[in-house]
Amino acid sequence: MAIIYDAVLNPTKQELLSTWLPKQSWFPPEADAADLEYLGAYRFDDPADAVGMESHLLRLDGRIVHVPLTYRGAPLDGAETALAGTMEHSVLGDRWVYDATADPVYAAALAAAVLQGGTGADVFRDVDGTLEPVPAVVTVRGSGTPGAQVPEITTAAPATAGSVTTIEAGETTLAVDHLPAAHDSAAGAHFLTGSWDGQQPLVLASIS
Repeated sequence: MAIIYDAVLNPTKQELLSTWLPKQSWFPPEADAADLEYLGAYRFDDPADAVGMESHLLRLDGRIVHVPLTYRGAPLDGAETALAGTMEHSVLGDRWVYDATADPVYAAALAAAVLQGGTGADVFRDVDGTLEPVPAVVTVRGSGTPGAQVPEITTAAPATAGSVTTIEAGETTLAVDHLPAAHDSAAGAHFLTGSWDGQQPLVLASIS
């Protein structure tokens, strides 16, 4: 499960995104990040409970923008170019925020969700020490089968072409679409779809 704290973030996630996104090669060059409309997010669980994983969905000029991020309590070795920024979290302290496609913990969680037909993590809000469930705004589901074997993933090497970032993770290749559209088709044998607020399911990621 994922826990949300009643915390102050500096900068906020939206402020970080509005600064970092225009620098990404897949971000529409003619777009204005000030026009981003936040739709929601989904999360994955880290079995070691050390890395936060949150994928944001936004709307920009009629397009959907899909931004997976990871949050760490210390820098990720070798991932300097994937650093989206740092933030101060009033409960958890300093957080290093990364493009999740360069984070092996995210690659492993994504592969498990896709191959095993998994969903996003259940989210709870910490209210004075009591955990209260937060209804999901964005729902995701993998196309695989529960109990399917998931390769061990300890590395993640991303490369972006167009709006798709391909992650070479050992013997596994994953693809994350940053600008998913209804007419897109999954390139891999299995895929992750997402939907929200009446949105028809979109392919957000795939694996081959």
